[in-house]
Amino acid sequence: MSSKIHAVDEMLPAPRLLALGLQHVLVMYAGAVAVPLIVGRALKLPPEDVAFLISADLFACGVATLVQCLGFPGVGIRLPVIMGVTFASVSPMLAMAASPDIGLLGIYGSVIAAGLFAVVIAPFVSRLLPLFPPVVTGTIILVIGISLMRVGVNWAGGGLPTLTKVVDGVPGAFSNPAYGQLQGLGIALFVLLVILGLIKWGSGFISNVAVLLGIVAGAILAAALGVMHFEKVAAAPWVAIVLPLHFGAPKFQLVPIITMCIVMIVVMIESLGMFLALGEITGKTVDRDALTRGLRADGVGTLLGGLFNTFPYTSFSQNVGLVGVTGVRSRWVTIAGGGILLLLGLLPKMAALVEAVPLVVLGGAGLVMFGMVAATGARILTAVDFRNNRYNLFVVAISVGFGMIPLVSPNFFKQLPHDLHPLLESGILLSALVAVTLNAFFNGVGSKTAAEADAAAAAVTATH
Repeated sequence: MSSKIHAVDEMLPAPRLLALGLQHVLVMYAGAVAVPLIVGRALKLPPEDVAFLISADLFACGVATLVQCLGFPGVGIRLPVIMGVTFASVSPMLAMAASPDIGLLGIYGSVIAAGLFAVVIAPFVSRLLPLFPPVVTGTIILVIGISLMRVGVNWAGGGLPTLTKVVDGVPGAFSNPAYGQLQGLGIALFVLLVILGLIKWGSGFISNVAVLLGIVAGAILAAALGVMHFEKVAAAPWVAIVLPLHFGAPKFQLVPIITMCIVMIVVMIESLGMFLALGEITGKTVDRDALTRGLRADGVGTLLGGLFNTFPYTSFSQNVGLVGVTGVRSRWVTIAGGGILLLLGLLPKMAALVEAVPLVVLGGAGLVMFGMVAATGARILTAVDFRNNRYNLFVVAISVGFGMIPLVSPNFFKQLPHDLHPLLESGILLSALVAVTLNAFFNGVGSKTAAEADAAAAAVTATH
């Protein structure tokens, strides 16, 4: 008696498997390397350390993907998923990076603790889903995109508009003479135009990797103009092992840990939607046990991320969308993609090349990449009933207002206890807490069935 193998478990021929796996990697590559670039440069790490963060991130992406897709007892949803660092963690980590008492080791301590927290609460997260209807998730994703736009705009400008210098023993802010130079703005505009042209006139796959191709085109132009340098690329080794705890023992501090645990709750709610959407796309039944295994893999991936010098992990939604576009439902394709990511993480020269790309090139791509996150939040909000339920307008308006506080007034909370700053200086966390609270106050808590349907529908339009 033979049983038919489900399309999710189908093993494709090796050449096709590798080609489709590489396609998944190319679709998510720009988003994957963005977070280590943002955090590494916010911490003012030397170029070789930023390059190491990129290698560590790709390596951990590969490991987390293999855990999620291959599956182990109690861990891994065994669906075609590619794991990557979530943008939801960027704003809190930038707030931590700005605190000398926390720094990179404090970030890693909070990531490790949040990973353990996610593993423990994975079976209970589905019960929280009714707290996150589209009016809440759409608002949070909108604020994530708006918060990241500041990074994209400063990249396009060539760095930060002001520099901190110590004069006569007193630190002060001074205008950055390199910011907003015409050549840099021209390169950023060139990258933006290339991306837009590829999106409009490119074929399906070319359109999907338009951001990555735009960065490549911008890097070629920057090299031709003499503003991209390759000394550190030449000096980087071809192969190196990513060792855990490369920067030292992590620091475990209460408020950063609480902050990152809140981030993980938001990330896991988003993952629930991804898994439910993948179940619909692939025709594979996703029951509560499967959801728990998938969420637990998010936690394991995040725990490994903290140990291997990187950040919180979640399912990348552009890869979920790619499964729907291509119709290839085999998880062995993303397993191949995970293997490719793992190998890329062992190639420091490749990471050094990414680190060498000028900020203005990344800025042109960042405007698209981060803007799309905000637009996705707005798109989710279009499904919200504002006409017959005026309370939803107040949920969005006030939550976005709170989310903007750290952006428009960085010193707004300076009189409050210093230990709370990593939480209060993250617009994403502020908007999430306010949106959940206001929605529960105005609209109450809906049913689990309706929440699952809403989450799956929202996941189809989501992007990172």
